[in-house]
Amino acid sequence: MTTAVFPGSFDPFTKGHAAVVRQALEIFDRVVIGIGENLAKNYLLPLEARRSLIAGLYAGEPRVDVEIYGGMTGDFALSKGARAIIRGVRNTTDFEYERTMESANRRLYPSIVTVMLFTPSDVADIASSTVREILAFGRDVDEFMPEGVDIRKYLR
Repeated sequence: MTTAVFPGSFDPFTKGHAAVVRQALEIFDRVVIGIGENLAKNYLLPLEARRSLIAGLYAGEPRVDVEIYGGMTGDFALSKGARAIIRGVRNTTDFEYERTMESANRRLYPSIVTVMLFTPSDVADIASSTVREILAFGRDVDEFMPEGVDIRKYLR
């Protein structure tokens, strides 16, 4: 069974993230969505709320696991038996950043390959940071969220 890790802060998890997970499930037998814990960041949603939101989306999909992790993504991937790290790429800015990360990860974790998946064009404009900004102005963000997710119930 081939396992891939899809790491991120997912603050919040958007339609774009869900699209990348769908693509990854076409390639891999199992996808572990890893919610990275960075104590230096100030998040919109608490860590457990992000885990609960994402786990609820994939409750009927046995090939998806959702876990919180700290430390290096490569170490987390190894602990899950992953052969790949999935990265969603929306634009050239994402690509340049992810290419740099891939290079470092390849040196540190040569047994793990980075697989960059292009976010489908109909959701490539959706960024978690944009969703957070729209929320800050009190506007509705349902069109950016996976179907059935009411982010308001997860807000602090």
